[in-house]
Amino acid sequence: MLRIGVDTGGTFTDFVVLENNEIRVFKISSTPDQPEKAILEGLSRIVGDWKDYTIHHGSTVATNTLLQRKGARTLLVTNEGFEDILEIGRQQRPGLFQLSSSRPKPLVPSTRRLGIKERTLWDGRSLISLEKRNLDWLQNKVKRLSPEAIAIVLLYSYLNPDAEKQIARALESTQIPLSLSHEILPEFREFERTSATVINAYLTPTLSKYLSALGSHPLVERGKLTVMQSNGGSISAQSASSQPLKTLLSGPAGGVVGAFDVARQAGNTRIITFDMGGTSTDVSLCDNRIATTNESTINHQPVPVQMIDIHTVGAGGGSIARIDSGGLLRVGPDSAGADPGPVCYGKGHQVTVTDAHLVLGHMDADFFLNGEMNLYPDKVWPALEELATNLGKTTNKSWTPPDIARGILKIVNTQMESALQVISVQRGYDTREFTLVSFGGAGGLHACDLARSLLIPRILIPPNPGMLSSLGILRADMIKDTSLTVMLNSQDSHVTERLQQAFSLMDERIQKELVAEGFAQEDLLLERSVDARYIGQSYELNLPFDGNVLENFHQLHNQFYGYSNPALPTEIVNIRVRGSGKYPSQPLPRLSLESEKPSPDALIQEKHVSFNGKGTPTRFYSRDKLRPGNRLKGPVIILEYSSTALVPPDFGVQIDEWMNIVIEPIQ
Repeated sequence: MLRIGVDTGGTFTDFVVLENNEIRVFKISSTPDQPEKAILEGLSRIVGDWKDYTIHHGSTVATNTLLQRKGARTLLVTNEGFEDILEIGRQQRPGLFQLSSSRPKPLVPSTRRLGIKERTLWDGRSLISLEKRNLDWLQNKVKRLSPEAIAIVLLYSYLNPDAEKQIARALESTQIPLSLSHEILPEFREFERTSATVINAYLTPTLSKYLSALGSHPLVERGKLTVMQSNGGSISAQSASSQPLKTLLSGPAGGVVGAFDVARQAGNTRIITFDMGGTSTDVSLCDNRIATTNESTINHQPVPVQMIDIHTVGAGGGSIARIDSGGLLRVGPDSAGADPGPVCYGKGHQVTVTDAHLVLGHMDADFFLNGEMNLYPDKVWPALEELATNLGKTTNKSWTPPDIARGILKIVNTQMESALQVISVQRGYDTREFTLVSFGGAGGLHACDLARSLLIPRILIPPNPGMLSSLGILRADMIKDTSLTVMLNSQDSHVTERLQQAFSLMDERIQKELVAEGFAQEDLLLERSVDARYIGQSYELNLPFDGNVLENFHQLHNQFYGYSNPALPTEIVNIRVRGSGKYPSQPLPRLSLESEKPSPDALIQEKHVSFNGKGTPTRFYSRDKLRPGNRLKGPVIILEYSSTALVPPDFGVQIDEWMNIVIEPIQ
């Protein structure tokens, strides 16, 4: 069987093909306005006469639609008196000390937020039932407002969804896509549940149209299409069309899955993933498992569904450098993208991080994508000179193009270092105990600087690092997540019995969904977890559900907050079940270690490269010709199809049994 992993990025669309136990990779330029064009172009090179194949797709359509606020004209139906919940929110002020601040407008304006007379109590009992005249009124309102999508969110519907189902039946004839909160997020906290349901409705028409257009093409129709979710697993295209909320971190999630898989096979399960692409950098910490969260925020919108815990900053190879209104050099978050791209691509006019590396000699213009794509270094110098001139006007100091290039790299490194601190040091982790897994097209150019700053003792760069997200998408299992608010006191004598009853029902539902996707019962894996807190606390911690759940909660609470109190009663707030349908796995081959000295034909060239402002003789190696056991001492630059690894003089390199580049500081 042929399996294809596709990751659509802002600059390139990546393809990883698994055919007869062999993997091949390639990139083509993305087509942001019509992302399916690049996908279909790539598929036309792959499928040939194959009729049995699966396409595993990491999509940015939902993410870009939300970030650019180009979603559907959405209507919100909620309880009378709760129409403004999206506007009120949690009354949090992210910029507490800003003299002037503004809040983004809700995705649904007040004119399209309708309150209907209905009320369900906290225990699921109906206080005010829906009446036919209210449903008739709602039908007339919907006809008059002509929405493209409808979100239905009623209080306590996760306990009693009858009223939401009544409204859905009343609006079924409109054929407008409906998102019901008890299906999207059956949990308490009405603001977060409303936000999740509204975002899902807002995205549904766009993603549904995109997947329908992609899925109906003969190249895709002949096979099976799945879409990567934010939680690290795939779902069918049909499920993704109705629940696009789950695909918001589709591509970055694939990167974390791929990084953890590769690192685990090499014996590293405590890792920090560092994915630097053309537009952004995504980082995540995995402490013996891939961490998930339900407290993410995207573009100021809370997204309270289970997803891999990823922190993103607008720092990538295509991040644009500019002089701001105060006369200072800034980098990002705007990106040059694929078109026009960096100046060195030949069409761009704004200097990027990639241009800075090229001027300093960190990249080889003749080896980019194995020579498949031309770079134009002669166009970069004048663009940097213009930046240097503009900066000199405000600083009264003379700057050279290399000065500007080094400044660009220092700024972007600082931004990425801050992102890494957010997911490690600021959460009580010691970075000296982790391995930095670096990937993405630009990751290898910055990994050593970041490891040095954060005292990370080891860097691992897997094979084809610029394609690792596609590999992760390809290797991801099909995953179904479900959750339920239960609010159970640990001192309740029936707590275990009630938990088991609720878990059993959720297990059964997840199993049925995965079997319907074509998985055999023996290929299914179910994982249970709980959200717990001390009674009286506002927020909870997620941990696996096992025989020591309370003891583990106290330990986790101490790690996160610096204290715990086992004498206090604990509350089980939500329960969660994750079901996985296992695809056939392809373990990475482990090779025998060979000579420490690389083969002479692995050396491409030697030339001067800028390190710390000084030209230093540096050897350039072809990664394809390095073998397990080979050792190199910096300064070294290792070139390959999808990425470049920059190794400064204070670091050394070894190629391990899995063909990973392992970089460690020289003691």
